[in-house]
Amino acid sequence: MTSRPPLVLTVAGSDSGGGAGIQADLKTMLALGVHGMSVLTAVTAQNSRGVQGVWELPVEAVRAQYRAVVDDIGVQAVKTGMLASAALVETVAELLGGTPGVPVVVDPVGVSKHGDPLLAEAALDSVRTKLLPVATVATPNLDEVTQLTGLVVEDETGMRRAADAILAYGPRWALIKGGHLPGDFAEVVDLLTDGTEEHWLYAPKYDNRHTHGTGCTLASAVASGLAKGLAVPEAVREAKAYVTGAIAAGFALGSGIGPVDHGWRTR
Repeated sequence: MTSRPPLVLTVAGSDSGGGAGIQADLKTMLALGVHGMSVLTAVTAQNSRGVQGVWELPVEAVRAQYRAVVDDIGVQAVKTGMLASAALVETVAELLGGTPGVPVVVDPVGVSKHGDPLLAEAALDSVRTKLLPVATVATPNLDEVTQLTGLVVEDETGMRRAADAILAYGPRWALIKGGHLPGDFAEVVDLLTDGTEEHWLYAPKYDNRHTHGTGCTLASAVASGLAKGLAVPEAVREAKAYVTGAIAAGFALGSGIGPVDHGWRTR
């Protein structure tokens, strides 16, 4: 009998265009050799041009999906993405807090690649006080750092301050993604730190506008590594390598911003 792959659960919204959200998460998990499972928090009408509509699922539906998966199948890592409202953030944080010993990767999704809001302003405090404290790794980009902390990051020193500010909310590790740093750089830099050790991760910067789903993909890749038993720094390094290849292979879709290529290693 074939051995079972590691089990990873994504708690996130649906992207009807297939580039981000639950769809990106499950593609990433398949590409990295784990079994992906899902708790749907919201449905979006979305394409390469942006988000045309968002419909949250009821709290009871989110709780029932989570319990159905965790109580029967089990889980070895969880990744959270779009949670939309304070009620959903608090519900998911409560569920995660009741699942001890399972690493959690929190992608504090605030806006889409196109600038469309995906988290209610009223939910930010719930992210800070309820969700981040249960995170093993938090993976904000620089816009999300500003949303959560008020800090505007413009250089690597600012990334260090951002990490300290995010860690103050309680996650064990902060991964500050520097892809939006101002300036014309040949490399993209991310900072991973637990407040004691620092890991600066560099990768080539590709001239490719088709990067929809980058954040979802990276967080799901980190969760996949953790489910395989990797330590956080190694899981993040492997995830960074995977997403860098996916960005390089990103392709045009529709008339706007296309997605990264989750299957780039098999092409």
